[in-house]
Amino acid sequence: MPPSTSLLLGRLLLQQRPHRFISPQSTYFSRFSPTHYLNFLSKPFSSKPTSNPKTIDDPDQVIARSLSGELLENLEADPLPISQRLHLIFSHVTPTPSLVQSTLNFSPEAGRAILGFNHWLTQNANFSHTDETLSFFTDYFGRRKDFKAIHDFLVDNKEVLGPKTLASCIDRLVRAGRPTQVLGFFERMERDYGFKRDKDSLRLVVEKLCENGYASYAEKLVKDTANEIFPDDKICDLLIKGWCVDGKLDEAKRLAGEMYRGGFELGTVAYNCILDCVSKLCRKKDPFRLDSEAEKVLLDMEYNGVPRNVETFNVLISNLCKIRRTEDAVKLFYRMGEWGCHPNETTFLVLIKSLYQAARVGEGDEMIDRMKSAGYAIGKKDYYEFLTRLCGIERIEQAMSVFEKMKTDGHNPDSETYDLLMTKWCAHNRVDKANALFDEAVRNGVEVKPKEYRVDPRYLKKPIAVKKGKKRETLPEKMARKRRRLKQIRLSFVKKPKRMMMR
Repeated sequence: MPPSTSLLLGRLLLQQRPHRFISPQSTYFSRFSPTHYLNFLSKPFSSKPTSNPKTIDDPDQVIARSLSGELLENLEADPLPISQRLHLIFSHVTPTPSLVQSTLNFSPEAGRAILGFNHWLTQNANFSHTDETLSFFTDYFGRRKDFKAIHDFLVDNKEVLGPKTLASCIDRLVRAGRPTQVLGFFERMERDYGFKRDKDSLRLVVEKLCENGYASYAEKLVKDTANEIFPDDKICDLLIKGWCVDGKLDEAKRLAGEMYRGGFELGTVAYNCILDCVSKLCRKKDPFRLDSEAEKVLLDMEYNGVPRNVETFNVLISNLCKIRRTEDAVKLFYRMGEWGCHPNETTFLVLIKSLYQAARVGEGDEMIDRMKSAGYAIGKKDYYEFLTRLCGIERIEQAMSVFEKMKTDGHNPDSETYDLLMTKWCAHNRVDKANALFDEAVRNGVEVKPKEYRVDPRYLKKPIAVKKGKKRETLPEKMARKRRRLKQIRLSFVKKPKRMMMR
């Protein structure tokens, strides 16, 4: 059969007795084996990814890939240093911040060879480092946990360092699980690197530590530097948020009490964090106490004059949706106006996902329309999550309608979206629908890799059992049947006892 751009049905493998699958298209063929899988094979393909002829690569991306190829080459094969090789090959290139970032992203395995790339950049007369480009290099070495290289790099470029580089260094140290080094870095950063030790830098360090579960280190840092940098309400709110992220409600309440005694006032952010922590603990230990415990926090907010905001409702709605109380979440959504709050993008997205998960597809579609009328746009990632939930509850037809809305909003589906829908259609034994999606992906230039799709046994066509005609019995069989029947009748009578004649 000559190859075509249509998706060919490779083989239909059934776990039960094999049966013939008749496809409505002449380009399909079927084969059978003991297991039930559906294998799609396109025309002969190579290992190289299919490129989309409609899209043209960005020139910076092309140059960045070429630079990355040079950095990833075997250094022993070429005696010239990396900077000299780059100068000979790319002397006509004018480096830009986007080119630097793309090259670093394409070279995750280059290691210390990136220092040669940096040397080539500094020798270029048309390029000078900025705070942004330095943050790219600290991010790169931080992903590799090469903090010695970061130290040398910061020392060599001390005069250009700024807030972006500082944020990158703190973020990479915290994400590497080194809170002690973060405290040491903050202690000596002004002396070694020229970073300013002020309230903004302290707030940055506290925020990064609290977001990653190191609230105890953040609190220690704030108390140790209180004589030099006095904390403000935002820093205190961040500390409470850190304890709530750790799930330590008692520590958060203890710190809140210390703040009140010290003259600080808890803001809405801190109360929202406490409310979220209380809700998480209730979901984990006793979901039936969620309403009562959340009401206590809300009463404390009203008693202290702290107003609710949209994030307060987002915390309550998201926690209700996580325990499948979608109806209560919807009722709370319609009551937001009583406190002067209006739903934001997060509110709509959480409710739409929960409605789809609860198979309330019509209400989910209405919520999408309501979100659009409120002026919020739905991204491609959000649409993919909607499709995931609908496919998870076997509502593939409704998922296709959401898929059409996704395309109507101008989002081009990627390979993951097509693969998700094709997998579900094949599980329902609807090969024609899967082939239509495959053809659409090919027309749009989306690469869909051929693979085996499992067919759900519930949707397999069961073979029709052939009824056997009634066989005419022979005379000996007829006489034997009559004897058996007469014996049954004879044994059915109970022998009556003899009457005793007494005169």
